[in-house]
Amino acid sequence: MRIVTALGGNALLRRGQPLTAENQRANVRVACEQLARIMPQHEVVIAHGNGPQVGLLALQGAAYEEVEPYPLDVLGAQTEGMIGYVIEQELGNLLPADASFATILTQVEVDADDPAFAHPTKPIGPVYTREQADRMATDKGWAIAPDGDMFRRVVASPRPQRVFEIRPIKWLLEKGSVVICAGGGGIPTVYDDNGQLRGVEAVIDKDYCAALLAEQVEADLLLIATDVDGVYVNWGKPDQQVIAEAAPDALDADQFAAGSMGPKVGAACRYASRTGGTAVIGSLSDIEAIVAGHAGTRVSTQYSGVRYR
Repeated sequence: MRIVTALGGNALLRRGQPLTAENQRANVRVACEQLARIMPQHEVVIAHGNGPQVGLLALQGAAYEEVEPYPLDVLGAQTEGMIGYVIEQELGNLLPADASFATILTQVEVDADDPAFAHPTKPIGPVYTREQADRMATDKGWAIAPDGDMFRRVVASPRPQRVFEIRPIKWLLEKGSVVICAGGGGIPTVYDDNGQLRGVEAVIDKDYCAALLAEQVEADLLLIATDVDGVYVNWGKPDQQVIAEAAPDALDADQFAAGSMGPKVGAACRYASRTGGTAVIGSLSDIEAIVAGHAGTRVSTQYSGVRYR
């Protein structure tokens, strides 16, 4: 089975943890221990988030005032290489010596006229207090939005249209390689008026990009790994329920939090609707059970309505 796995930010850095290389490697090791269990039997493509890492690079770059800060597309490319390196190394320490891995810098086309550019919503970087956030907004011209009791920078999140490196990704899969790609949703790019490809100041949602990637590599399963065991309705309330399975047209992504579960539900529904395949949202610690069909919230056109667990 060919599986595209989208690792949530918790797989790289847990909320409140310092942005150290040691913390990120420790978290990646946990994720890789789960993924390594399914790799001997399946073809696996790994996508991942990069919000905290991009934010850290942006802050570090801003401290060096001799040059203008690097744009987000360049920082995104840097994080794809950095995170891919750590994932490759941790998987390599778990799998047989002849296992092969490849990290692909992945350019993803977006629409320059996407309405998302007028309404930044995608959180990146570390969290701030209200005072810190107000200062960042004033000094740097950032858009800032609440994140729980704290605040984060938000940028545009246009929908992905095309993965440019899809052919080498397929070639590598056919040769038996584990492929790490579309990190952070891919490097956002557009064609300018002269027909030249260039990067843009945005962050593509990694779950929507993973759904597009899964569609284009003809995956059998889209697995969106997060820190909860499924999709809940009435989350945090006494009557909360976890969804076991649902038809894509029975779920409304807008009823879930825009900064967390909403994009995951939207991406799962998009993939299932467009391909007829199955998407699953579930816990990183349940990956084996998810692949076996025993855990997570499963979304497929094979289902009717919504069934709760």
